[in-house]
Amino acid sequence: MDVIALDISDVKLIVPAKFRDERGFFSETYNQQRFAEAGIECPFVQDNHSLSRDIGILRGLHYQKPPFAQDKLVRVVKGKILDIAVDIRKESPTFGQWVSAELSADNWTQIFVPIGFAHGFVTLEENTEVCYKTSAPYAPDYEDGIIWNDPDLNINWLIKDDTIQLSAKDKILQTFADYTDKPSF
Repeated sequence: MDVIALDISDVKLIVPAKFRDERGFFSETYNQQRFAEAGIECPFVQDNHSLSRDIGILRGLHYQKPPFAQDKLVRVVKGKILDIAVDIRKESPTFGQWVSAELSADNWTQIFVPIGFAHGFVTLEENTEVCYKTSAPYAPDYEDGIIWNDPDLNINWLIKDDTIQLSAKDKILQTFADYTDKPSF
């Protein structure tokens, strides 16, 4: 397993080893001890799996507030996404900055997004399936988010704005400026 820190070093790319033979492949996508040795120590308590049928489906930018804040370990089992993590830790030197990574079934790369980041992704291929672990259960009363096209963040989603598809909930998320006016994460 290779672990690579992104420009915001708390966000990490993880590339699990893949062992192939004539039958197919085997890969250990999560091992608590190996992750701990790489500095990723969190108890994952929930697994989620989403299917996005079209290119341009955008989910995010989401986060949960304490005490249900979530670390996430995201991977693609079919298709391809652009994954985004925005630092929303007000005391962080990288507050308001974002990092991205293309995750796909082909590149077998995962991303670890720690607590204190808003997270989202957009599909780059049809019928994309994303699986992710979280360190806290889904708690609707503690969920929040930042609008995907916030001009202060200026995120490059690699997709034309007029092709983006959002849920009703994601269309009305707050701006980053509104987030910064709230008490600290």
